[in-house]
Amino acid sequence: MLSQPRSRKIAALLAFSGTVMPICGLHKFYVGQPWWGVLYLLLSWTPIPRVASAIEGVWYLAQDSEEFNRNFNVDLPLFPFWGRSGAKSEAIPVEAFAEQVEEIAEAVRQLDRLRQEGLLSEYEFEQKRRQLIDRIA
Repeated sequence: MLSQPRSRKIAALLAFSGTVMPICGLHKFYVGQPWWGVLYLLLSWTPIPRVASAIEGVWYLAQDSEEFNRNFNVDLPLFPFWGRSGAKSEAIPVEAFAEQVEEIAEAVRQLDRLRQEGLLSEYEFEQKRRQLIDRIA
């Protein structure tokens, strides 16, 4: 199956391309709705799928990434993620989780450099490190 998370921007691009190309509905195949894609292809001779494609393109762009993942990346393994406030946020795809872990690891490395330069005390470093680690634990 699909191992990469579906991109909101690619889905919107495919939807908007359906408004000008003779064939529309490619975005439906991309977001994992093949029956809708077939219906769009069968109705390509009418303006109905072109209008629907434009509306869906705007809808894809209007969603934030969490909402898009919840709607169209449901078949991917997800990890829970704790937001910046410390409260548990939405589940995210594995690739996005790995990317966020790497960002947090880099932030901890930067904090360690600040501690080594004497700009942070050991106590301040440990507090900030714990806050960052708690986001993924």
